[in-house]
Amino acid sequence: IVGMDYGALELSDLLLTHEQAIDLKAHGNREAAVLLPITDWSDGPKLVFTERRADLNKHAGEISFPGGMSEAGDDDLARTALRESDEEINLRPDRVEIVGALAPVGTFVTSYRIQPYVGIVSGSEPLVANPDEVASILQYGIDELIESYGMRRLVRRGVPIRTPTFDMGRHMIWGATARILTDFLTRIRAFT
Repeated sequence: IVGMDYGALELSDLLLTHEQAIDLKAHGNREAAVLLPITDWSDGPKLVFTERRADLNKHAGEISFPGGMSEAGDDDLARTALRESDEEINLRPDRVEIVGALAPVGTFVTSYRIQPYVGIVSGSEPLVANPDEVASILQYGIDELIESYGMRRLVRRGVPIRTPTFDMGRHMIWGATARILTDFLTRIRAFT
């Protein structure tokens, strides 16, 4: 519902708990986690995305949520999402309140099982792109994301796929990120 009063929603009630999400199955044999950072939740909420550098080996140039593979020091996937967000966009973990999780999403080409977490960002310190990984930081309002949604047929590596997409002008959000975003927007009743 475009123009909805998001501040009236109790976001954690609409999401999965960490335990519920971890128990769900998804394709992939490598664990990864992403953070859906939300700024200004009660007053015009925006989601933070990264545009990956065009010269990276995997997912080059794609729009994604900050995140990455689990590493030895991570005691859970929520910590992975927070660590990677700090590394990629200088979003310190103490600025994020994780309010819940989403169902995991699998990737078929790279075989990742991606565990998404939703976090409310506090403070006004600027986000800074790590130039080794991130070309730019993007922020889109929930209402504009809803308006840009569409199921589209894309051709990737010569294979046609039908996937949820969000056409944000110069940027197209598709694939695992679009599936995660669609789950989130559906949970906050944006499409009902």
